[in-house]
Amino acid sequence: MKKLIAAAALCSALPLFAKITTGAPFSDGAVLQRGMDVPVWGRALPSNGGKKPDSLKVEFAGQEKIAKVAADGAWKVSLSPMEASKESRTMKLSALAGGTVLETREIKDVLVGEVWFASGQSNMECPIWGPRTRYRDGKGGMMTVMTRLPYVRYVKNPRKWAVQPADLSAKWRRFTPEELAPGAEKDKVPSQLSAVAFYYARELYLALDVPVGIIDSSWGGTNIDAWTPRCGYDGCDKSIKPVAAYPVKAKWNKKKDRKWCITYEMQQPTVLFNGMVAAYAPMAMRGFIWYQGCHNAQEPHLYRAKLHALYEGWRREFANPALKFYLVQLAPFKSNWLELCMAQTQFAEEEKNAAIAVTADVGNFSDIHPNDKEVVAKRLAFHALKRDYGFAIPEDDSPVLKSASFKDGKANLAFSHVKNWYVYAPDCSRAAAFELAGADGVWHPAAICNYVNKDYIHGDTIILSSAAVPSPVKARYMGKPLVSGTLYNEASLPLGPFETK
Repeated sequence: MKKLIAAAALCSALPLFAKITTGAPFSDGAVLQRGMDVPVWGRALPSNGGKKPDSLKVEFAGQEKIAKVAADGAWKVSLSPMEASKESRTMKLSALAGGTVLETREIKDVLVGEVWFASGQSNMECPIWGPRTRYRDGKGGMMTVMTRLPYVRYVKNPRKWAVQPADLSAKWRRFTPEELAPGAEKDKVPSQLSAVAFYYARELYLALDVPVGIIDSSWGGTNIDAWTPRCGYDGCDKSIKPVAAYPVKAKWNKKKDRKWCITYEMQQPTVLFNGMVAAYAPMAMRGFIWYQGCHNAQEPHLYRAKLHALYEGWRREFANPALKFYLVQLAPFKSNWLELCMAQTQFAEEEKNAAIAVTADVGNFSDIHPNDKEVVAKRLAFHALKRDYGFAIPEDDSPVLKSASFKDGKANLAFSHVKNWYVYAPDCSRAAAFELAGADGVWHPAAICNYVNKDYIHGDTIILSSAAVPSPVKARYMGKPLVSGTLYNEASLPLGPFETK
């Protein structure tokens, strides 16, 4: 009996521990979004037979927020909007029961600044530096050695697909040679950051001088449906709603044109959102950058609607009606992706929170992964600097066809987002990739008629003619393969592929 009494006394003297977990974004080195309410969430559960917490207190930057703990342990608070800060501060979390502290946890070295998410397929995934010569940024070796920006942080999420939303834990790394170079995977967490994400975050930091955090969730060879939350399809036309069962085993398929492709489980709808994005919702952030489309090239007629579904789904999941979405248009390859590029352009024109970075001039006819990712990121950053950060940039959009008329054997094409045209071709030619077609629908090369000199056109209109097409009814630009963009507006932003309808 004495032993039982002693054991009971000892147990009553032991601390009643709780286990505190946090949502994916909240770990040492994190960057929180400035100027917005910042949700912080997680779970608080009893451990070692301890007492169940009834509330969770979060302390950070002079704020103290308390949330009730639900039956399943879930809790969530919302920090009030904060100013940007490079100060390394600690977020303290305390699990409480009846006012008694059961457990505490600290998240250290937390900054406040601008947060973005990068996603897509291989041209987004393409790393700033790595062992594959044709799958990395051309200047990545130099950039990873010379970049020392400790207030710029990144997360590289591992490839992961899931039928239901999966848990993730972010490992925040700094923009330093030790963290950026290959070989930093000593802790078995991938570190090879997307080159586009690297340059984008770097450009924002150099322009804004506030901490920048970027999360890279990308996977080569993936389709847009895999990244789209189910709620994004609500209200959409049935033709774009993917129907698939889970799971589908990986298998090789042989196409009629004797090319091969592989179908993975990860190609199923929503599985990459579940595996690589959902754990971060509803974190506060400015927006997404998106580089994808090659895998959907066979369905350009659906791609515009699928972009709307993707964006609407992300906006809902992150509870952010003003979520920004800046996407990259596909660059020329063996095909110029005309129809898909037009779908991308149309989406950007329709969605007020979206904009497109045109890459008609930076493709590689021999490589679907052109290795100049810096210019891609700069064009994406151009949108953010003007639209989100108030920079006095006269024009951040590439030219877009506004109207077309055909008269006296000529095509008159008027464009928005351009005051005057500048022509640059690496081979010093004047031949832009325009074509005209008559009623027979046969395309023929067309020449520009209104040059002021060999590399300048005054005004927003381009006039075309072709001796082979005396009565044109249609015009297009970059419609045939193996051509690049050579026409630019005053902001050095290129005209992308189009065809008149």
